[in-house]
Amino acid sequence: MTREVVIDVQPKEITIGLLEDGRLAEYQRESQNASFSVGNIYLAKVRKLMPGLNAAFVDVGYEKEGFIHYQDLGPQFKTLARFVKQQLSDRKHLLPLDRVKRESDLEKDSTVSDVLQAGQEILVQIAKEPISTKGPRLTSEISLPGRFMVLIPFQDKVSVSAKIKSSEEKTRLKQIINGIRPKNFGVIIRTSAQGAAAEDLTQEMTTLTHRWEEAMQKLMKGQLPSLIYEETSRAVALLRDIFNPSFENIWVNDPGTFAQIKEYVHLIAPEKADVVHLYDGELPILDKFDVTRQIKSSLGKTVSCKAGAYIIIEHTEALHVIDVNSGHRSHQADDQEENALAVDMAAADEIARQMRLRDMGGIVVIDFIDLATAEHRDQLYQHMKELMQSDRAKHNILPLSKFCLMQITRQRVRPVMDVQTAEACPVCGGKHMVKPSILYPEMLESKLEYLTQELKVKKFHLHVHPFVAAYLKRGWIFSRLWKWKMRFGRGLHLVTDQSMELLQYKVFDADHNEVDLRQPIDDHV
Repeated sequence: MTREVVIDVQPKEITIGLLEDGRLAEYQRESQNASFSVGNIYLAKVRKLMPGLNAAFVDVGYEKEGFIHYQDLGPQFKTLARFVKQQLSDRKHLLPLDRVKRESDLEKDSTVSDVLQAGQEILVQIAKEPISTKGPRLTSEISLPGRFMVLIPFQDKVSVSAKIKSSEEKTRLKQIINGIRPKNFGVIIRTSAQGAAAEDLTQEMTTLTHRWEEAMQKLMKGQLPSLIYEETSRAVALLRDIFNPSFENIWVNDPGTFAQIKEYVHLIAPEKADVVHLYDGELPILDKFDVTRQIKSSLGKTVSCKAGAYIIIEHTEALHVIDVNSGHRSHQADDQEENALAVDMAAADEIARQMRLRDMGGIVVIDFIDLATAEHRDQLYQHMKELMQSDRAKHNILPLSKFCLMQITRQRVRPVMDVQTAEACPVCGGKHMVKPSILYPEMLESKLEYLTQELKVKKFHLHVHPFVAAYLKRGWIFSRLWKWKMRFGRGLHLVTDQSMELLQYKVFDADHNEVDLRQPIDDHV
């Protein structure tokens, strides 16, 4: 599998698309002015204790106060609280972490009132960004992530990712980390560290400890509340999590961001620094790499799957609901059970991609087409589990119910991606919404496939607006019309019809009878 990253930097927002074999697999868009991102560390003040929730509200400078539960304080909170108090009492000298005396761990069955009080100054990290009307979710179990490891101050434990199966490799990595780890720093070794050289691990350890020292320097000078550590840019953070040697190209259209990414890639994989390119073409970068069209076709309410099936995605405050529909696939097989299984398997492929693409979080309920046998339901369940293995977000999948409903919980750390794909109708002046015009040729092609493959009509006339006809004929031998004739046969005749509205079309068979091509998917914009 080849991977490319396309990064579009605009004055107000940044858009990042990850392409796997040319297909959009992940999509992120965030404001350039976005703050309170996951990973940011703040010197904050406790505003109010909530004994009934065993939690507290904390002022981090956001319009809504942050929320921290007792369990999110972390076992070493007493040591952290003492360290912060000592550091703020002496703002001229940095207190080295290796000289900090460790306190006893927090008791699991204690209460927030035993360790916090209103007005107390504490160190917190954003665990979840503000979502809807809620403020950020906080933790005091501070961590600094890198490509190969996660550094955790005030701990001494070294753990290895469960995805590293080799016991010899686990032992090797632990020995290296224990040899370079400063006192009072715990480490989680990430999956990407597998096979990494000792010098690369040492370099990253030095980088992460330096970041901690820089944050503590800001702590000494900071006022309440204040940001003392800011997570790297979204572009760099995404690359840090997903970068691997299979990346063929990283395209960026902004010189500043290009320099940041170039420096980062050179730091972690010098041999791959040449894959980072500055894009300066005339076409918008997202159009050049077909990201815009894929966004329009993949992030709407209705999404097409293989062989005519489609899914409908609805989002509520509490959960996501996905409905699987067979479309014209229902006409393709005599065995209803086998046909339903084929549709469900194809829908599962697209649903797994959609959850990554939209970064769906919380509860996802999928209404698959009913399967009569338990064997087929288990086959679909195992298929979905395999598809979700590549998902970096924590998730849990429950087996299908007898009504063929599947429930999935998926980690939510950011608001769900909401992209408006419908467009104002150009004919009625915007009173109604229509599907994206960029997808109109693909929609026509899908109709022609249905006409020739399902309805078995070989000779027909396609009537379209003159503007559409001119577009389809553009390029002569390499035109879309020529490609359609090669695919659907010479029986296709394009008719320029001035009575047609801009996005209207009609199809007539050889006897001049109009053919109805309307399908269930057409009812959903």
